Amino acid sequence: MNILFVCTGNTCRSPMAEAILKAKKLDNVNVKSAGIYAMDGENMSLNSQKVLMDNNIPFTHKSSSLQPSIVEWADLILTMTAAHKQALIFAFPEAISKIYMYKEFVTPDDIQDVMDPFGGNLGIYERTYEELSMLTEGLVKKL
Repeated sequence: MNILFVCTGNTCRSPMAEAILKAKKLDNVNVKSAGIYAMDGENMSLNSQKVLMDNNIPFTHKSSSLQPSIVEWADLILTMTAAHKQALIFAFPEAISKIYMYKEFVTPDDIQDVMDPFGGNLGIYERTYEELSMLTEGLVKKL
């Protein structure tokens, strides 16, 4: 299964989610991330890197803009917000059946956005990491 995480700039939430799921080393699960408004080749935010390192989650990351080829590659697309989901459905209506908000897919009763830590202090990044970790545990159970 090919799973794609999508956020805005592909420097905070989606690369953290990608790294957390990759660290699970699930058989037959490939993971990538991209951003709706990402610039290709940017580093992950420093606080995202620090939080992952503090939790012993390995990562290598350069930001990627969302391209039709990666949407086609994905079997499941998990967005961080309702706005991301709507933007993807608008841009790729043929992919609607595989586009979900991360929380919507894992916990259908809680369909709020994943907190955006961009520009925040380390504590905000830590809370976002915890949120993504809990979602990933639920995702692994569903897979």
